[in-house]
Amino acid sequence: MSKHKFDDRAKVNARARSSNFDAARDRLIAPRPPFGAAPLPNTPFGRGMTERQDAAPLPTDSAARKRIPVVTGVLDYFPDALAAVAEVSFIGNEKHNPGEPLHWSRGKSPDHADCIGRHLLERGTMDPVTKVRHSAQLAWRALALLQIEIEADRAAGPLPEDPLGKRED
Repeated sequence: MSKHKFDDRAKVNARARSSNFDAARDRLIAPRPPFGAAPLPNTPFGRGMTERQDAAPLPTDSAARKRIPVVTGVLDYFPDALAAVAEVSFIGNEKHNPGEPLHWSRGKSPDHADCIGRHLLERGTMDPVTKVRHSAQLAWRALALLQIEIEADRAAGPLPEDPLGKRED
């Protein structure tokens, strides 16, 4: 046991959830149809699920929702950066799904962490192929990675009971 109980608790929780998390993440990177399109066969969404049936990203409690200021806390802070990330979405769709409506093909190029590292090394420069900033591509990949992690956590269910007991503050 390490000096800090919190460190041990994190390791136990990570080990306990890893198989559920990994399975959920793998299901979530399966290809999804564009919004409004018919589900693809042999995917989680082809078995009666639709994107809109996923758990809502915002809490239903009014007070809790006010603690997540999407517009004033994100859109208003980073309008130029978010526009650059939206352009990356468009360019990526043209590359991976030419001629199709804008959608995220999760099964194509899912190596987000490695791509984040590569784009971080090239930050401050423009990608000569796509003609967009590497930092915008990095931000898109970071958002993709975060989305998949959140969805996998949600799909894996609640944390198992903590075998180390309550944390001492």
